[in-house]
Amino acid sequence: MENTDRQERPIVLCIGGHDPSGGAGILADAESVLAASAFPVTVVTALTDQDTCGLRDLRPQPPEQLDTQCRRMIADSAPRAIKLGLLASSGIVRALSRIIDESPGLPVVLDPVLATGAGQHLVDAALLNQLRKHLLHRCTLLTPNLPEARTLTDGQSPDDCAARLLSSGARWVLITGTHDDTEQVTNRLYGANGDHRAWTWPRLPGEYHGSGCTLASAIAARLAWGMAMEDAVASAQSYTWESLNQAFRTGRCQLTPNRLHHLTPHSPSR
Repeated sequence: MENTDRQERPIVLCIGGHDPSGGAGILADAESVLAASAFPVTVVTALTDQDTCGLRDLRPQPPEQLDTQCRRMIADSAPRAIKLGLLASSGIVRALSRIIDESPGLPVVLDPVLATGAGQHLVDAALLNQLRKHLLHRCTLLTPNLPEARTLTDGQSPDDCAARLLSSGARWVLITGTHDDTEQVTNRLYGANGDHRAWTWPRLPGEYHGSGCTLASAIAARLAWGMAMEDAVASAQSYTWESLNQAFRTGRCQLTPNRLHHLTPHSPSR
């Protein structure tokens, strides 16, 4: 007998690459969504050979396979938000543009993964052109860091890059300052309606694997709960900063964000 009294948890469809280290990609998305008490369903765009030190190989999945799986998840689970990460091929970009058009009103958060945390490029000129042509204007929120925003727009300052991204059709743009050479990190949110808000955070020591995935997925989960954009972005930043502050070492190089930091580690009962 179905329990109709249970609390429903919003579903977030996470679409991105699989990082075997768990620092970034689909596993990072899933942890961030779960931490917000939402539930992730996932579709993998690419298999990768990587660890905390960097990427060695990238194998995109067939666009037809991705298209079929996304449609199945949307029909079965009725997600309340979509989070996009590594897209891997032009065919995948075009497939996702069709899926988004068939899901009007569903918030779409795009973390434009153009390079790894170790600085390795993940897109070529053709894929970058497809992103600009088919996807940016279909997204509710873009979350590039400043180097990614410059690559997407050929702009320089955060204000200039945001203006160009908004003019392309995106409704909101969050440009993060993690790559700036400053003592503090400033993240800037811009809205197509002229809204502009900035947050400043203490810069943490060390290098982290998957901070962008963590932030974008945390925002998507909060939008799935029905939060307004500015509130979702503010809350997700607090969560992400604490995940980085409590990061731990799972490999030889970059630290892994502790996305489930609210759980106390303990050995399983015997």
